[in-house]
Amino acid sequence: MGSREPAEPLSPGDATQNSARPADRHGLLKHSREFLDFFWDIAKPEQETRLAATEKLLEYLRARPKGSEMKYALKRLITGLGVGRETARPCYSLALAQLLQSFEDLPLCSILQQIQEKYDLHQVKKSMVRPALFGNLFGVLALFQSGRLVKDQDQEALRKSVKLLQALAHHQNHLQEQPRKALVDILSEVSEATLQEMLPEVLSTDLDAMLSCPEQLGLFLLAQQKVPSRLKKLVGSVNLFSDENVPRLVNVLKMAASSVKKERKLPTVALELLRLALKEDKFLQFWKGVVEQGLLKLQFWPASYLCFRLLGAALPLLTKEQLQLVMRGDVIRHYGEHTCTAKLPNQFKFAPEMEEYVGTFLEGCRDDPERQLAVLVAFSTTTNHGLPVVPTFWRVVRFLSPRALQGYVAWLQDMFLQPDLDSLIDFSTNNQKKAQDASLHVPERAVFRLRKWIILRLVSLVDSLHLEMEEALTEQVARFCLFHSFFVTKKPTSQIPETRQQLSLPLESQAREAVSSAFFSLLQTLSTQFKPASEQTRGGQPWTYRLVHFADLLLNHSHSVTPVTPLTAQQRQAWDRMLQTLKELEAPSSEPRAAAFQHLLLLVGIHLFKSPTESCDLLGDIQTCIRKSLGERRHRSRTKAIDPQEPPWVEVLVEILLALLAQPSHLMRQVARSVFGHVCSHLTPRALQLILDVLNPETSEDEDDHVVVTDESDERWLKASEDKSEDSEENRGSESEDESDGGESEEEERDGDVDQGFREQLMSVLQAGKALGGEESEDEEELGDEAMMALDQSLASLFAEQKLRIQARRDEKSKLQKEKALRRDFQIRVLDLVEVLVTKQPENVLVLELLEPLLRIIRRSLRSSSSKQEQDLLHKTARIFTHHLCRGRRYCHDLGDRVEALHGQVARLVEQAGRQPDSSTALYHFNASLYLLRVLKGGTAEGHLHETQEELEAGTNPSPVPEGPQAAGCLDLNLAMRVYSSALSSFLTKRHSPLTVPMFLSLFSRHPVLCKSLLPVLVQHITGPGRPRQQSLAPDVLRLQAPTFTQPQAQACLLLQKTLSMREVRSCFQDPEWKQLIGQVLTKVTENLRTLGEAQTKAEHQQALSSLELLNTVFRTCKHEKLTLDLTVLLGVLQGQQQGLRQGAHCTGSSRLLDLYWQAMKTLGVQRPKLEKDAKEIPSATQSPISRKRKKKGFLPETKKRKKHTSQDGTPAATGGSQPPSTGRKRNRTKAKGPARANGMPSTKGPAPGTPTLSPSPPAKSPKLQKKNQKLSQVNGAPGSPTKPAGQKKHHEAPPKKGVLDKSPPSTLARKKARPPLVSRSPSLLQSGTKKKKTQLRKAGKP
Repeated sequence: MGSREPAEPLSPGDATQNSARPADRHGLLKHSREFLDFFWDIAKPEQETRLAATEKLLEYLRARPKGSEMKYALKRLITGLGVGRETARPCYSLALAQLLQSFEDLPLCSILQQIQEKYDLHQVKKSMVRPALFGNLFGVLALFQSGRLVKDQDQEALRKSVKLLQALAHHQNHLQEQPRKALVDILSEVSEATLQEMLPEVLSTDLDAMLSCPEQLGLFLLAQQKVPSRLKKLVGSVNLFSDENVPRLVNVLKMAASSVKKERKLPTVALELLRLALKEDKFLQFWKGVVEQGLLKLQFWPASYLCFRLLGAALPLLTKEQLQLVMRGDVIRHYGEHTCTAKLPNQFKFAPEMEEYVGTFLEGCRDDPERQLAVLVAFSTTTNHGLPVVPTFWRVVRFLSPRALQGYVAWLQDMFLQPDLDSLIDFSTNNQKKAQDASLHVPERAVFRLRKWIILRLVSLVDSLHLEMEEALTEQVARFCLFHSFFVTKKPTSQIPETRQQLSLPLESQAREAVSSAFFSLLQTLSTQFKPASEQTRGGQPWTYRLVHFADLLLNHSHSVTPVTPLTAQQRQAWDRMLQTLKELEAPSSEPRAAAFQHLLLLVGIHLFKSPTESCDLLGDIQTCIRKSLGERRHRSRTKAIDPQEPPWVEVLVEILLALLAQPSHLMRQVARSVFGHVCSHLTPRALQLILDVLNPETSEDEDDHVVVTDESDERWLKASEDKSEDSEENRGSESEDESDGGESEEEERDGDVDQGFREQLMSVLQAGKALGGEESEDEEELGDEAMMALDQSLASLFAEQKLRIQARRDEKSKLQKEKALRRDFQIRVLDLVEVLVTKQPENVLVLELLEPLLRIIRRSLRSSSSKQEQDLLHKTARIFTHHLCRGRRYCHDLGDRVEALHGQVARLVEQAGRQPDSSTALYHFNASLYLLRVLKGGTAEGHLHETQEELEAGTNPSPVPEGPQAAGCLDLNLAMRVYSSALSSFLTKRHSPLTVPMFLSLFSRHPVLCKSLLPVLVQHITGPGRPRQQSLAPDVLRLQAPTFTQPQAQACLLLQKTLSMREVRSCFQDPEWKQLIGQVLTKVTENLRTLGEAQTKAEHQQALSSLELLNTVFRTCKHEKLTLDLTVLLGVLQGQQQGLRQGAHCTGSSRLLDLYWQAMKTLGVQRPKLEKDAKEIPSATQSPISRKRKKKGFLPETKKRKKHTSQDGTPAATGGSQPPSTGRKRNRTKAKGPARANGMPSTKGPAPGTPTLSPSPPAKSPKLQKKNQKLSQVNGAPGSPTKPAGQKKHHEAPPKKGVLDKSPPSTLARKKARPPLVSRSPSLLQSGTKKKKTQLRKAGKP
């Protein structure tokens, strides 16, 4: 890269003359370090980093334009032009270009000279030739990219650069055609005068040389465009498109196509040739000779892509006549073949690129609708056996002008009515040609494929442009689809424009079904969920209403138009009654839900032409329901005899909606959802039961009434909406289908082999043919030719029958699977009604009836959720149950007489949750019970409140009733407490319980009153024996099975740990009750901790961890609540288990246990001791003098050593002579002869025995600074305040409770004197500081 020394060295004289030079020199180094980082960042691959570094470099140099940094920057950037990393060269070239652009005073000739001197091709070594070539090339490119090379008045740098590029062009092995491309780019930017002067130097006069490569041809085309007169003087008159030059042009364009294979763009020389051909009026020779007869015949895909790009780029340049010539040639046909065959994911697809070309053309010529229409019609007529290659939904149509769009719609309708197969540019793929299937070339098949595409194209135009299209054009498309879906023209009439032009070929039933399906898809687009702004027309009527009136007009002109399926008299009466009901619904006094009923009537009325029998019955029932629904309020006050056998109108309407949901129509699904949202407030239990019967897995398995109609229509719609080429898909999918069929057949054959009946038949056939003989018989002698032939025929017939049976079983299995899929799909649609009920009527008491049916669906789906439909059913049911039902903000309040039943349901749900096989299913049951608790807690029931008041007055209710908001509602706390107490006990005692800790935490947070009653159960299970099955196992087996379950003590500790931190739970306790609870928890935890460090299994280890975590949580709670508790016994237990923890310190998972242990000990006032080094690391006295000399290398002088301080009793705190020599890093001290720690107290490395330390006793009343110094002194092994006398220190501190053992421990008598009585040593969490104690005394009013 170069030197990293950007600054010039200073002379000795300058260094001595300037006294401030060291400071300046330090700042210079700082700037130089920043300066060097710019060059490292410029070469990084991230573009943002490179650009930022270049910008910072320019700002840095602008501040120092005359300094040495500019010289170094040029040198460094020029050096970077020829580095070995290929990705770094363009980065340095771009940075150099921006530098030259910013500093125009830098001469380009000087920079070019530095580049040539740096990369001199005559002096460079052979191994450095390639970097030198790239250095020269990128140097010239940097001069060109700066913009100054072609703008400067001095042309010397330009001439030198051109000569250098010409010299580099001879090294094609390394640079290929890059120098010639750079030369063309540079000359295209110069002025005409400069080009005229330099043209003889750069352009060869030989025509063969000009047509040898794309770059030379590009220079010729550039000169032909800019200086044609000068070019004519040099080379004379040249006809590039002559017959002898066409093969040369084809070869040059092939080379150009190969050079841009990776870039995937159109070569500039090809576009210039196209423009020259148009300019010289020789486009026909160029297109026919060079493109179609030349490049396309090469069978070379890069050349074909070049032709496609030429086609797209030529669209804006051609006239209408030239467009028609180009769009009906071999190029567009070859493009269609590529579109049909390029289907695999890893194949290159040119269709998106062509779509961009067509979109650019259509957007640029909106003022010329004829050219727009010509191009769009040309692409629509490029077909594969009648099916156009462009998709039905093409985004380029958004650029069409209104006139062109209207003309395109008219052309589509004319082609639908009278298909002109001769006008199509039809082709066949290679696979279709090899197949030689005569059925593929039938005209009827091509007409069907074309009509199907046209009708879907019309629908997609309205779907994508319905907001931009004119209303008349949208109505024209809708009427066209409706007419040809259900009606046939008898004779033309002027009143119906659709009858003026009749079909040249009649519509087949399959084609009419495709048109019908497309029409209902169009209807869904026009009907956007009852939004009048987008649904209604200018006249204020919905689109569906206008289409119904158009259908009524067609029915009234029976002499000119007849329905495809004629209507009976009853069906016609139903149609007329529907129109009358629509008029009544239009009255201003109608309710808001009348719009939903109106839309339902319109859709069912249009379906009368598709399925007359079913729709006729539905229309009558819907009209009856509408009259009863809208007239219910009017006649509610009147007394009217009601037929008890007649079902309510809501039940009838629900049955109608269920029947509509059985149809595979998304529009019907939306309409049913909307109508049900308006009538769900009138829902009855019987109507809800109709919905639940569909969702009930037990009863819906045998009920197929609602899903029979969805089978054939689904298949027909899938066939009708298929836009891709069927032949290519069949050819590619045949292998996979054969493999799947083969695998299934093999499996079925294996199943047939084990069939006992087939085995007996086979044995009888073989015995009848005497093919089964004894061991001594010879088969060849016994069976003759006739017998063998008879046996073969018998076996063939037998296996043929078996094959038929296998196929029958396979068909039956497929039928059952299909019926199951249809049933699940129907249930998913019916769940829409449940979702509407839960979201719009959450206060309805019928919502409570949905809990158990939804849970049944979840249980069944979790057991058999293998297919995608099962997964969709499960996800939707779980979403409705969890988000809309259990987590809804609104719920039922008026419970009536359901209180007792709801209590029983709560108990049943909790019991079911405990019996589930896994936690995921149990969670839904447990959440359902919590939802019912919420309903009972917030519900009201007059009977329940009256009974409660009577019991309170009579004094017969011994259970305490809580006050406040917790006591509101109908919830029986005693019953709920018994239910959840049993569940909690089962959770803590059962080995594999499906209940989990988060379930009970959710219960405690939502219902803290129940938590208060359940906490004694938790406290009871903190201690106790393990599970019975667990204790009977051997230790080795326990270690293997420990990960599969958790001890009940650990579960109880974890649950208590989370519960004690809840504010909701704390608010239910009085202060004495809370203190008593904390004391009970501490007692149980202390009992658990007596076995600390003795864990043999993973479960016991987890129990110890949970106990310590609970203990630390209790400590935090006590500190926050300022509770005073006696922790003497706990401290003794913890100190007694320290030795066992120390012995198991190296076991797996012991680090977490030790951390929790010392966290608790720190709260009790005992600090964690520091780890001592092993005896092997202590330097011995028998070391050699050489090693001792090496040890003394880092010694401190005597003046730097810590001074000796005396403790209170006059003994030195630390003696320097007793310590070994220090290494300067860590002070090594020998171990004490006695025990280093006693009773869990750390062994400090210097204080005397009388020095006070943190203990479980109340802390001393000293200032904060003294406490801080004391802690620091304990860590460093020195007294807390060495400057104060001992007497003053004793005055402020409390009497020492314990002595800290030094290297020479004190005697037993001294320790006894220093140890206070047991009562005075009891720790207290309340006494954590002087301020807290004074505040408490002040609040209590004590002196």
